[in-house]
Formats: sequence, C-alpha cells, structure tokens
Amino acid sequence: MKDILKGLIIRDLEKLKEEIAAYQNEEKLWHIEKNIANSAGNMCLHLVGNLNTYIGAAYGKTGYVRNRPDEFALKNIPRAELIDKIDKTIIMIGKTFDMMAEEQLNEQYPSDTPLKDATTGHFFMHLAMHLSYHLGQINYHRRLL
Repeated sequence: MKDILKGLIIRDLEKLKEEIAAYQNEEKLWHIEKNIANSAGNMCLHLVGNLNTYIGAAYGKTGYVRNRPDEFALKNIPRAELIDKIDKTIIMIGKTFDMMAEEQLNEQYPSDTPLKDATTGHFFMHLAMHLSYHLGQINYHRRLL
C-alpha cells in the first residue's frame, strides 16, 4: 500500500505540473470569475502546502511550516516558481515514503486531521483523493479559459 500511495501521489503531482505548464497565458493561472472561488495558481499552492504539511512535516520531519491563508491569498507567483514547488514536493514525497515502514500506515495518524481517529493509511488515501479532486478542478479551469 505504501508504494501504491507514493506512486499515485507522485503521478498526480506530475500531472499537476503538466496542467500548470499547459496554461497558454500565464496570467490565466490566477483568473477567477463568477462562481469560481479559487484560481489554479491558488489551488496549486494549496495542494503543495497540504502535502508538505501532512506528509512532509509529519513523517518526513522536513520542518515545513504551513501558512494556509497564503495558499489562497497570494497571487501572480510565476509559473516557474509553482513548478519548482511541485518538483520539491515530488522529491519530498519520494523520500518520505521511502523512509516509512509499511506498518506505519496501520497506526493512527500522529496529529489532528480533518478525519478523526484515522489511520495514517486512511488519511494518506484521503490526501491522494484530495489531490486528484483539485487536479480535476484545475484541468477544468484551464480548459474553460
């Protein structure tokens, strides 16, 4: 299960990079209108922040400190910087999962999460699905624009 989760998360982060790179006009990464609450750029920051918090800081001992409000407030970060953040997150995911024992997935996740009393495996599955959900939103956002 550990290798499956690692592979799925890295696969979707690679796809996130492709989506961010596919915006023909870089300014559109930050475009919102009508009922669209978050731009692709902000969703990208949110996904990177989420994974670095719940996997990197909790299990990889990276020292990452999340600023969740900035994930939605920051604007006009260059595409190259977003892609660099994704690349660094991919590296972190690889290293963190490689140093984890399979048995850790059956233990209770070590800190507060939106899922009460979840095992690490359950919570990591939630994180993978969260990534996939927002990845689909970014794809749709890009194609609409």
